[in-house]
Amino acid sequence: MTDKNDGPVTEAERREELERLYRRAREIESELSRNPPATSWPPPGYYLPYHVLMGMLLGLVGAASSLIFNIVGSLAIGQHPLQIIRVYLTFPLGESALALASGLALGIGTCLYLATGSLYGIAFHVLLTRYAAGKPARTRFALATGLALVIWVVNFYAVLSWLQPLLFGGRWIVQLVPFWVAAATHLVFGWTLLLIEEWGTFVPYTPGRRQTT
Repeated sequence: MTDKNDGPVTEAERREELERLYRRAREIESELSRNPPATSWPPPGYYLPYHVLMGMLLGLVGAASSLIFNIVGSLAIGQHPLQIIRVYLTFPLGESALALASGLALGIGTCLYLATGSLYGIAFHVLLTRYAAGKPARTRFALATGLALVIWVVNFYAVLSWLQPLLFGGRWIVQLVPFWVAAATHLVFGWTLLLIEEWGTFVPYTPGRRQTT
């Protein structure tokens, strides 16, 4: 190897050039450590957007579980399988919803039921992963149970008990859904989310790490 201007490059010059490049690399690394990029991966702290999305997905599963619970219970006592949906539809449709046997309205009501569960799933999942992560199983169970019952009491007795009569002239939801059925429905929802909580665990992708299925 030769230099076009100065002739052959000696071993000492090569080492000197290499050391200069090493020093420059260390300087660049130092500058980068003092000025980290605006975004990093994985995100520091609690990754809220991820858990909001997962809460919606898990809430959908929880709502489906509680709906199946109600369908089985309704069939067992000889009611319409979607009796719970018909009763809930009295909020927008009034007493006429109780006569629905099939059709688009029941389909829309079922979708609204699942969508509502999806929204409640956000609160459940965020609370369980942010404030109960690493806690004993009994603590997480108590939190899920308490939150499910709080949602039931607030929805039925703090909101619907006066809002439905005000808007539609009847208290069908509070009167036609036995308190133990309403409580059990919410508990099945909350316990389902607790059972599938691990599905929403955030595991960031790391380049070079083998991903398992």
